[in-house]
Amino acid sequence: MSGRDLFHPPRRVRRGATLTLVFAGVLAAGAATGSFDEDGRKTSPSAWAGSPAPAGHQEDVSEAARQALADGKSPVEAAERAVSRSGDRWGAVYSEGEYEEFEESLDGRYTGVGLWARRERDGRIEVARVRPGSPAAEAGIRTGDRLRSVDGARVDGKPVTDVVALLRGDAEDADAGTAVELGLERGARAWHETLRRARLSTDSVTVRRAGGDVTVIDVDAFTKGSGDLVRDAVARVPEGAGVVLDLRGNSGGLVSEAVTAASAFLDGGLVATYDVRGAQRALHAEAGGDTSRPLVALVDGGTMSAAELLTGALQDRGRAVVVGTRTFGKGSVQMPSRLPGGSVAELTVGHYRTPSGRTVDGRGITPDLEADEEALRRAEAVLSGLGDPS
Repeated sequence: MSGRDLFHPPRRVRRGATLTLVFAGVLAAGAATGSFDEDGRKTSPSAWAGSPAPAGHQEDVSEAARQALADGKSPVEAAERAVSRSGDRWGAVYSEGEYEEFEESLDGRYTGVGLWARRERDGRIEVARVRPGSPAAEAGIRTGDRLRSVDGARVDGKPVTDVVALLRGDAEDADAGTAVELGLERGARAWHETLRRARLSTDSVTVRRAGGDVTVIDVDAFTKGSGDLVRDAVARVPEGAGVVLDLRGNSGGLVSEAVTAASAFLDGGLVATYDVRGAQRALHAEAGGDTSRPLVALVDGGTMSAAELLTGALQDRGRAVVVGTRTFGKGSVQMPSRLPGGSVAELTVGHYRTPSGRTVDGRGITPDLEADEEALRRAEAVLSGLGDPS
């Protein structure tokens, strides 16, 4: 697979009042990117959720766009209607400009307010992290603050994906400088804060020391270059220290980067298999990874797609103890096609599986040790029990 292939949840593009679905991590939408062949088809897939589209679906969508263009109508809207009729749940249509925006997000640039959201067990939405220097940070928003509403819409009980969609905004109002009002709560204090979205860059990989001889490598999304950052971080971990690979809230990204990250901990071998319209293919790690250092993968319900692919590989191959809560369960394969007029349609064509043959789509990955609150502390305790790698 090329270096621009993506295992990531799509943004479903809909106009008017329908929300644009974008997934957490960096509060940016992602889309499969890469080269297209002479027929306008991308030569490698991306893995998102949904059921395989029926045979001829791609031709139907393309014909709908062509006919609309000839009639002087919107080819994007016509293609969207065709995707909706097909029953392809995660099929999506992107205008040319939207697709370019998504490519930028995969390169680590995005428009947003600079906060990460997580859903607690009781349905509350809390701020998981705030990017330094971002509009959220400048407004004084802190990790642990409760997010109660976005532009007047209550968010309690909503999936994180929907909350991020509200934060990000529809395509036409998601530019830098556009305003978004947040309803917040901290202890007994409740207030509203109006932020203006800004162009930000992602720090997709951060490294810090935790208690004892533990290094935490936090991967927020598999944007371009993140796999090498993980490998570099592992190489700098002090001798005898264990590693927590924190994939909580990781919404996926470029599959090539997830495979590179797997190569930091595996000495070659299978990472995942996938099918494209029945044709079986495989992904392999590079040789030479650190196979002896104690490793815990930390996951939650916001761990999606490429992050689930990586987690499944480490778990199946006995390389990591997985701690946390069940992952999201998004693992089907889509391929993009260029439509008349320059827009792009993403249509589901298959699914991927872990090295042992498990299907992730709709099921997620069950951790070896369930932990919700104090998950990092539990991970550190597991590492202490794994012993000195020497």
